[in-house]
Amino acid sequence: MIASLPAAASAPLPAVTPPAVPPATESDNELVMRARAALERHQDAIVHRDVIGIADFNVPSRLPRFSIVDLASGRTEQLLVAHGRGSDPSHSGWLQSFSNVPGSNATSSGAYLTGQAYSGIHGASRRLAGLDPQNSNAEARAIVIHSAWYANPNVVQEQGKLGRSEGCFAFSQADIAQVLERLGPGRLIYADKV
Repeated sequence: MIASLPAAASAPLPAVTPPAVPPATESDNELVMRARAALERHQDAIVHRDVIGIADFNVPSRLPRFSIVDLASGRTEQLLVAHGRGSDPSHSGWLQSFSNVPGSNATSSGAYLTGQAYSGIHGASRRLAGLDPQNSNAEARAIVIHSAWYANPNVVQEQGKLGRSEGCFAFSQADIAQVLERLGPGRLIYADKV
């Protein structure tokens, strides 16, 4: 969880208790530093440098592990996000490994550039381009931001973990609008585990 910056309150869903947020760890600071380094490394590609997304895959899927960070104010909002089933074959709720291989159905680590919004089989979605060698196949693999029923908080209450995507960043249906709006085209998403 990225907790080195002040966390903002999010509106709870009716009749659903949000998962508890664990205390900050050293890996939080390491991921923030890696994300900032990626922002500098890819400065020619990243048009908007005000808000970034950080997926902390050290954290299990039952807890909010995707942070939308406002770099000017330090405000951070944390959300649930699913990982790929190829990254967690036993469906433990923990990301075990990353892969960039087509057909792996795994999550890839590294820096992503947010692209255009579109409406697909999961409704409102946003294209992503991988900026690093370990996620260079993101576009070919159709790794995108979208909503999914299996990323809703009630799935955590029922199963103790979220369902799995095919490598995409899948958010709850209640969170997708703000994710798409705040992480519009030309922004950075950084995904990793320490």
